[in-house]
Amino acid sequence: MHRADIRDYAAIAPILRGADVIFHEAAIPSVPRSIEDPVPSHEVNIDGTFQVLRAAVAGKARRVVYAASSSAYGDTKVLPKVETMKPLPKSPYALQKLAGEYYAGIFAECFGIETVSLRYFNVFGPRQDPSSPYSGVLSLFMRAILERRPPTIYGDGEQSRDFTYVDDVVSLNLKAASAKGVSGRMYNGGNGGRITLNQAWQLLQKIEGVQIPAQYGPPRAGDVRDSQADTTAATAELGYSPGFTFEQGLRLTLDWFRAHPQESNLKSEP
Repeated sequence: MHRADIRDYAAIAPILRGADVIFHEAAIPSVPRSIEDPVPSHEVNIDGTFQVLRAAVAGKARRVVYAASSSAYGDTKVLPKVETMKPLPKSPYALQKLAGEYYAGIFAECFGIETVSLRYFNVFGPRQDPSSPYSGVLSLFMRAILERRPPTIYGDGEQSRDFTYVDDVVSLNLKAASAKGVSGRMYNGGNGGRITLNQAWQLLQKIEGVQIPAQYGPPRAGDVRDSQADTTAATAELGYSPGFTFEQGLRLTLDWFRAHPQESNLKSEP
């Protein structure tokens, strides 16, 4: 394993040299952080992506699979969200990830390297860090339910998300690495379902057999109201088929958090 800053071309170029396929997953993946501290997010998510693509070309990689974001769609009124919709980013993070898509497409057009962009929809699963306020909502829910304390939900909790289990996203990446005739394309990487934050917290309480009312705070700037992926194109052109329901993924993730309290930074139950 190598550790390097993707903004540092001199550091990453030797690491990527000779690779056949590069999975570009590195980012500062947080809407609120991109608002509160926008410079590092811009540098990593845009400049870093440019350097990865540049190093991929120099190292003669065949393909780069880029982790894009469903946040690029913004608050479109029509659900599910399909790739042909006009992007309407409403946060620096969303704009940065969209810029990465455009860079990937331009590199495919101008430099002869194959690229595929995957717009992730609220990926969750084991090893997701719950220790930061910028973490994904489900990892924060996991920590709260296991510590038997209320989570903070921003807004009324009726905002909906297409939560997608990490194993399905891994499968999508592998299919995107080998599919023919898809260079320069972008695909949705979601489950195709939709659940509100209130419903997610209610399901966790049901699984654990507890009742812990959530706390509510003001809505956060940059957050979209609803999100749901249309995965028709990914199914038809990549052969993608989600294998985990939301509840299955939730139970697997909860089991992992419970079995790894130190890695999850869990506090003992009161």
